[in-house]
Amino acid sequence: MGRQYEIPVGAQHISLLEPLHFKFTTENEKIISTDANVYYVHRGIEQACVSKFKFRQVSFVVGRVCGLCSISHTTAYSQVAEKLLKIEIPKRAKYLRMLVIELDRIHSHLLCLSHVAENSGFEALFMKTMQYREFSMELLEAVCGNRIQYDFSIVGGVARDLKPEIGQLILQRLKTFMPQLEELVNIYENNWTLSLKNKGVGVLTKQDAMLLNVVGPFARAAGLAVDVRDETEDLLPWKEVGFEMITDTAGDVHARNMIRLREIYVSIRIIQNIINGLPEGELVTETKAFPDGEATVRLEAPRGELFYYAKGNKTQVLERLKIKAPTFSNVAGMVKAFEGNEYGSAPAIIASYDPCLSCTAR
Repeated sequence: MGRQYEIPVGAQHISLLEPLHFKFTTENEKIISTDANVYYVHRGIEQACVSKFKFRQVSFVVGRVCGLCSISHTTAYSQVAEKLLKIEIPKRAKYLRMLVIELDRIHSHLLCLSHVAENSGFEALFMKTMQYREFSMELLEAVCGNRIQYDFSIVGGVARDLKPEIGQLILQRLKTFMPQLEELVNIYENNWTLSLKNKGVGVLTKQDAMLLNVVGPFARAAGLAVDVRDETEDLLPWKEVGFEMITDTAGDVHARNMIRLREIYVSIRIIQNIINGLPEGELVTETKAFPDGEATVRLEAPRGELFYYAKGNKTQVLERLKIKAPTFSNVAGMVKAFEGNEYGSAPAIIASYDPCLSCTAR
């Protein structure tokens, strides 16, 4: 048995995008245990939503939980509020919500992949991936009006319609992006720095994924077939637009990379189907009712299941709002994935886990 050392990483560290603290216990450079603290950016958003804002304003507040995950939060909140109001939104609004969710998934997955490349020491690929990601940001701006803080989903539907010329622009840009995506797949699959180096690193088995209840690409890369889009047809008709679940079995950093790349293909197909089959109709279901009762909603954000709970009391202000982000669900899995790995692999494992601390701490 070798000598053990405790190595702190964070809350500020070059490999971390947000404040996150780890305490690694190592023996002969191997990580044998990990403590994680993910609560450095708490802002009291849930309390503000039930004390300072009317329920229709809350969709704009939760959109500020995280710049990256704004679409997921505004959509999930709008859905839970609509359950309390007992209304169903127009089908056109449902299709437009799915459109921006999948554009958001593309940009989020590419951002994660770029940082895996950076933390693996592949700076040139980091810059190339970020360059290719730019088209998704431009398309989100064209659809929503903003590059971040989109404020697209509102209680009762969506805030903006899709102009025909914007729809054609999206299809054209997706066609241009396809060869770039194939180039990235080839690099991430076959380049030594990101393939051989990351195979067998940061493994989370299917059994551990089930026991620790992990979600999103982190779970699907371990062979766990969990995706909220496969279970919530009552809220958004994902199967109508070509949803397909992607899984792997290796459960390592490389598998998580490839899951995200393959899911981008699915997102592209969904977006194309939505634009080519966009139904006519209104954008918003109007109501003068106030939220009443309790409701929950699950939505498949880019990192996994986003959970919202809300309680109304027939007034303008909600009585309770609770958010559980996918990063919170995956903390235990991330800690498990570190075990037995070289300390030098920790940055790549963290990046492949794709933590979002703004969502988690709120």
